[in-house]
Amino acid sequence: MGRKLPPFAAIRTFEAAARHTSFKRAAEELCVSPSAVSHQVHALEDYLDTRLFERVGNEMRLTLSGQGYAGRLSQLLDGLDSATRDARAQSEAATLTVLCTPGFAARWLVPRMGRFAHSAALRLRVSTGAPSVDFASNGADVVIQWADERAPGVRMDPLMQSSRYPVISPELKAREGIERPEDLARLRLMHDETMDMWGDWFALAGVAPPPFPAGPRYPNCELATTAAEGGAGVALAYDAMVRDTLATGRLVRLFDTVTLPIVIYSFACAEARAEEPLIAGYRDWVFSEIAADHRAETISAAAE
Repeated sequence: MGRKLPPFAAIRTFEAAARHTSFKRAAEELCVSPSAVSHQVHALEDYLDTRLFERVGNEMRLTLSGQGYAGRLSQLLDGLDSATRDARAQSEAATLTVLCTPGFAARWLVPRMGRFAHSAALRLRVSTGAPSVDFASNGADVVIQWADERAPGVRMDPLMQSSRYPVISPELKAREGIERPEDLARLRLMHDETMDMWGDWFALAGVAPPPFPAGPRYPNCELATTAAEGGAGVALAYDAMVRDTLATGRLVRLFDTVTLPIVIYSFACAEARAEEPLIAGYRDWVFSEIAADHRAETISAAAE
């Protein structure tokens, strides 16, 4: 048999009115008018077929039935409030907030999120600059940090190493007829302020670099790579971040020369929370995805 329950709005209103012994104060608590409180109380009395309040002079007092009913309702509503708070706390504890750069989110993380078993619990936030690893104030559980700079109280696991090479849109490459590193001298080069390595790349290619600055400067390599993708020039991209873009044909790699690999991203979390199940599970998943990328790269190189 189904439960026989009165309208929840009516019992909530009656419980507040009984607790305050005042329709006016109940109305203030519930953000309604006193007449709305009176209407709900009368509706509940009609439903129960009994009087819950009685007027004594200028005051409204609970009847004996009202006193008994209000006491039991208060316990039930307190229990409902406690159960709701517990459920919300468990839900919040089961969420994982990851803070990272827009480039890491767009080019690496988002395309893979569907493979994370607990992706429904993941909340992604992006930072316009290098994300802070001050976990007391950044509101994150995990930070995908640029490079591997250490910080007190933070566990930092180097995540991704990468070399760099020039990339260009296929349309611009075809239009300019780029064949040799020397051909780059006549193109606009995208530079980034975080760690510009064009000088290193030209030295490794055995070519004198064009006069600097030979092109616009961007706050980071991601914006420089995005500009190249739009046909604005040539960017020195990180291999680990553009493999998927190269596979789609939106960018084309130029030449075999690469810079020496460096750590470009690390997995950071508060040291005291490093082994919490959701954080540890997410760390294991991220590193397993990196390992899968390496295996795919090895297979592809062997096939060539």
